[in-house]
Amino acid sequence: MSGLGFKQSVDQMVQQAVQAMDLDPSIAEAIRSCNAILQVSFPVEIRGKIEMFSGWRAVHSTHRLPSKGGIRYAPEVDIEEVEALAALMTYKCAIVNVPFGGSKGGLRIDPNQYSRGEMEAITRRFAKELARKGFLSPSTNVPAPDMGTGQREMAWIQDTYKQLFPEDINAIACVTGKPVEHGGIQGRTEATGRGVQYAIEEFFRHPDDVKMAGLEGGLSEKTIIIQGLGNVGYHASKFLQEESGAKIIAVIERDGVVENPAGINIQALYDYVVEHKTVNGFPEANFDEAGTAALEMECDILIPAALESVIDVGNADRIKARLVVEAANGPVTFEADQVLKRKGIVVLPDAYVNAGGVAVSYFEWVRNLSHIRFGRIERRFDESRGRHIVSAIEGMSEKPVPDWMREEIIRGAGELDLVRSGLEDTMRLAYQEIRAKLHSSDKIVDFRTAVFVVAIEKIARSYLDLGVS
Repeated sequence: MSGLGFKQSVDQMVQQAVQAMDLDPSIAEAIRSCNAILQVSFPVEIRGKIEMFSGWRAVHSTHRLPSKGGIRYAPEVDIEEVEALAALMTYKCAIVNVPFGGSKGGLRIDPNQYSRGEMEAITRRFAKELARKGFLSPSTNVPAPDMGTGQREMAWIQDTYKQLFPEDINAIACVTGKPVEHGGIQGRTEATGRGVQYAIEEFFRHPDDVKMAGLEGGLSEKTIIIQGLGNVGYHASKFLQEESGAKIIAVIERDGVVENPAGINIQALYDYVVEHKTVNGFPEANFDEAGTAALEMECDILIPAALESVIDVGNADRIKARLVVEAANGPVTFEADQVLKRKGIVVLPDAYVNAGGVAVSYFEWVRNLSHIRFGRIERRFDESRGRHIVSAIEGMSEKPVPDWMREEIIRGAGELDLVRSGLEDTMRLAYQEIRAKLHSSDKIVDFRTAVFVVAIEKIARSYLDLGVS
């Protein structure tokens, strides 16, 4: 096991990037420091008894406002984890050019132990604590879903804020990841997993980078092992399988691993898990209780998409994948990262790979502030222009345009089309910026260092523009 905790690993990774840069030490220290941390404890009556709950909200940076980051519900969450995640959010936003600072929240709770009504009471009380202390606002601090939370919790938080501040016409923008019916945006639920897909696809568009990993060719038929079939793992593996042609040969879950060298149908597996609450017994693959051991199986791509620190010094030397893609936050410790680097294994780091969620959260926030859905103004105009183009083609060629071509030319982009287009553009441009930095200096030897150098340079410029010295 690693001797470093999650926060210490993040700090070491940032320090590694700082050492590769010509950066004023005082600016580096300012960037690393956490701006503010709120700790709350509050009572809620549960089944006739008073229970106390503890929660945190860390604001790592306010160089851009609002500060942005999810709220996770987990029994093991603590202040160091929240602070580390807030720091990652600062770098993540900078990497994908989203104008937010970094924040993160956590509530120490096991959601499986409470009913829907109890979870609503707890969430609304937590939201009141955050709002009354200035840690929930569409202009200064905007939460989103994370592990253990989802659209439901965001709707409760938004409604609670609206009740506290009924005069705020932008109250709907106090959280992102809401249900579409309550101001959410289409494509947000799938966004992080979709971003993982776009990141891997962009990697395979650059043969030099693919060669660095000891691979060749495109993504089609590459073998993938994924850890975690939650929101991120499910969507990433589903899209990689159905749209990119990759082969998912193993899926690791809490109760074990299912594996099939011929490939696993992800949608079928997901439907089975929803019904049976386990991967054990899935008829199209072999089951083994030793789930974490499957991280060490032969494959082209390993995607840890669940918890932090699943690859540490205890197992890093046995990892056989050629490309590790961090869909989760902090799945590879700093010390394990050094081992993988020595083995020639390429790691695409979390601060870039799972930034799809915050990118689409940004789209949702902008949509909420503008009070209009994307595509409402221009969609029918685009369709009308498409019909004119079809008519012109038919007039010049004196032949009818095939129905499938007609439909594609005429169809105007809806909100989901625009969200996916914006997300793909965000992930592709960010990757190109990262790889350009990687190949620009002998001091930058891996993608992780390049990612943090890109982020720190942008944040440092903001600090200097603000007069921080």
